[in-house]
Amino acid sequence: MTNSNIMRMSQLYAPTLKEDPTDAEIASHKLLLRAGFIRKTASGVYTFLPLGKRVLSKVEDIVREEMDAIGAQEIMMPALQPAELWHESGRWNDYGPELMRLKDRHDHEFCLGPTHEELLTALVRNELRSYKQLPLSLYQIQVKFRDEIRPRFGLLRSREFIMKDAYSFHADQESLQKTYDEMSEAYGRICDRMGLDYRPVEADPGQIGGSVTCEFMALAEAGEAELVHCSCGYAANTEAGDCLARPTVYDVPAMEKVATPDVHTIAELAAFLDIPESSTVKALSGKNDEGKLVVMFVPGDHELNEIKAARAAGGFTLLTDEDMESFGLHKGSMGPVGLPEDAYVIAARSLQAVPKWVVGANEDGYHYVGAQLGVDFKVDEWADLCIVRPGDSCPTCGLPLEGARGIEVSQVFQLGDKYSRSMGATFMTEDGTEQPFLMGCYGVGVSRTMAAIVEQHNDEHGISWPLAVAPAHVCVIPLTVGDDEVQPAAEKLASELSRLGLEVVIDDRKERAGVKFADADLIGWPLQIIVGKRGLAEQKVEIKRRSTGARRDIPLTALTDALAFAQRNSKVWGSEVSLFGSLFE
Repeated sequence: MTNSNIMRMSQLYAPTLKEDPTDAEIASHKLLLRAGFIRKTASGVYTFLPLGKRVLSKVEDIVREEMDAIGAQEIMMPALQPAELWHESGRWNDYGPELMRLKDRHDHEFCLGPTHEELLTALVRNELRSYKQLPLSLYQIQVKFRDEIRPRFGLLRSREFIMKDAYSFHADQESLQKTYDEMSEAYGRICDRMGLDYRPVEADPGQIGGSVTCEFMALAEAGEAELVHCSCGYAANTEAGDCLARPTVYDVPAMEKVATPDVHTIAELAAFLDIPESSTVKALSGKNDEGKLVVMFVPGDHELNEIKAARAAGGFTLLTDEDMESFGLHKGSMGPVGLPEDAYVIAARSLQAVPKWVVGANEDGYHYVGAQLGVDFKVDEWADLCIVRPGDSCPTCGLPLEGARGIEVSQVFQLGDKYSRSMGATFMTEDGTEQPFLMGCYGVGVSRTMAAIVEQHNDEHGISWPLAVAPAHVCVIPLTVGDDEVQPAAEKLASELSRLGLEVVIDDRKERAGVKFADADLIGWPLQIIVGKRGLAEQKVEIKRRSTGARRDIPLTALTDALAFAQRNSKVWGSEVSLFGSLFE
């Protein structure tokens, strides 16, 4: 009699591929396709096959457990959202072409939701009326849509994806901060439980909005985000972190005008003067939202962060070449000496400690060396203007920052009253006045987390799933299917393991041993148990731990006794320590 809880490779729809698909660029995309977890339906749209669905469900279960543990309540909202709600928040036009828009037969406008701030704010504004009902946290796990201009990297940048999004409503900042901290701690536990090497990093809120946000980044070379981090624990997205650059001083006795023919870039200037780029100063000109000329100066080895620039200047749009000519500015040789009188000068804070600058002379083919701050020119405002780079000083401890790349798997936001105020979502305070809710927003990319796990847990043979999210815990591999000894022994062992609560798959295909071993490594079962005639003659089986490649022969009785002991001392089979601790000591 067969155990219905045991998966059978002979029946499992998990078509594996021997070669990497030609359109797959990174490890997770290649391996999830090759190992039979996903299949491409259209550009940026994927079907999850049985093994992929099992992993997704385990990721979702971990997320649900952590959300439920902090009092968030699960709901399900429609993916189809009416345009009028997005008009209320002001995001229908602001969100951009990534918003998938459509019309029904009555010519009413809708979108396929990339996120649900508008929908949930509208949901509660008519029913959440008193401070006595606050705080409230609601979440869902649902398919989301973004019309990416270039879907790539498989599940990491797709047009249809699975996401957990949570929203909280509060009467005051103290309550919002408490939930924000609880969510952040829960997100850390989610990453830990799924075996991710991650960093919580300072981030920019982007199109979601709000003033406080943190991303949880899984470290991976394939990550699209550039990070900096420090041994003290500080970490930030390079676009959002505080930039404390380390410019070097090129010291000369007094300001000197130097002919620099055919020098138009910082790299060319540094090479011409035989100095490091960090000794030069880069100039960028633009207009703020009021049309005022603003000229910004940053260390020559750094790039301007346009978000920071706009924040400092009240909007910042770079001048065209024609605009520069109209102001008397010279592309490639701008500097602070001799600027138009109405120019407002903003410089990066890290230049405040540099007494003499190497800058353009506001004349084609000439630069100044030794231009003295406060003597030869002035700065109207100092601000954080640059994208952070590895080697910059840590804003927490001052040590040089290290660089890394990361995959954003989750993010937490403090939205404040951005949506509640624009959409008229208010509650009655204790003193009887109407106030807009303070809101928080908290997202986990479920499907991209699956890809991030594979990016961190793979080798040249395939995937190596952490136990908590593996499609099954154990794969029993009988070397000779149909053999009067081997097959019954493998079936009996699989049943015993299943009764212990382990998720078991048996490779009962009539395939060569080499094919079974290759597929087991490719798919990534955490524990492989090989049952062969030679081992059974000594009442032994071979066990292999996928994550380390460790192998050993073990008596059948010792195997089942060790697992039975582990089962009695472990609430769930979620930890590799509980499963492997006594098997590979």
